[in-house]
Amino acid sequence: MFIFGILALLLGLLGLIWPELTLRLLNFPVLERAARANGDFTVTFLTASSMASFNMGVYYILAVFSDFKPFYRWTVPFRGLTFIVFTLAALTGAAPLGFLGVAVWELTGAVSTGLALYVETRK
Repeated sequence: MFIFGILALLLGLLGLIWPELTLRLLNFPVLERAARANGDFTVTFLTASSMASFNMGVYYILAVFSDFKPFYRWTVPFRGLTFIVFTLAALTGAAPLGFLGVAVWELTGAVSTGLALYVETRK
């Protein structure tokens, strides 16, 4: 949880500072800002998404330091749902196939958190 929190926070910060790098990491086409059409809100959307990622990173880190187990449990089904939505977006062409990396990251987080919670309750 802590590692995910740090990564979410750092990737959110990166997106706030340099949104074009976020596009590259997701395998999206990168246009110069001057080349973007009037009404293209890609950078605006990246700013909002990056702020959300930054905030989620803080939430995860605070949950770790307060040992707030209900938060951990809540993340498992929602990260699973995120995996499904992101996978479908990539497979239907709504997002580039590079977006599957984000889906796999979410599934890995859901499974590892779920397993850790299961093992901990068995002790």
